[in-house]
Amino acid sequence: MVRRTVRSPRKARAPARRRGPATRRTARWVVRAATAADLALLVRHRRGMWEEIGGRSKVELDRADPVYRRWVARQSRARKFVGFLVKAPDGTLAGSGAVWLQPSQPRPGHLARQEMPYILSMYTEPTFRGRGVASRIVRAMVRWATARGYRRIFLHASRLGRPVYTQLGFVDGNEMRLELPAPWTTHR
Repeated sequence: MVRRTVRSPRKARAPARRRGPATRRTARWVVRAATAADLALLVRHRRGMWEEIGGRSKVELDRADPVYRRWVARQSRARKFVGFLVKAPDGTLAGSGAVWLQPSQPRPGHLARQEMPYILSMYTEPTFRGRGVASRIVRAMVRWATARGYRRIFLHASRLGRPVYTQLGFVDGNEMRLELPAPWTTHR
């Protein structure tokens, strides 16, 4: 005798649809660490950041690009610099930023490590602004620093970037500064 299992009636399911890579369900933003192959993009994005902040001439920016390129290469080799990139669902690189392990003076307590993660060179391509690119990068940086046991991460925010950091829980500090005259303009 063959036994049959009687199942309770279910609602009929619609047949599963295959979704291609361009659908909303599978398309996603990806944050990844930069590689040596991304150095030109990091330099271009940093320049874009400075152009938007303003106050620098094209000549100054042209001089700064190769200096920054060499500095990033050196800091990366020393494992003191990590770049982060965001790739949009369409595959376009939408933004970047970096963490530099900046030397820090010895201090007591949970900040006793003699280096601190510092966020720098944040930039989002204009066509991707307002879509969470910078927030994705910063959250990845915070996870990176936390996983390595750091208890603080800091940065100097531009006027444009300040809302991003505030929304993610960053607070203004008490840093003071004094702009010094160029040595050739001082009178003795």
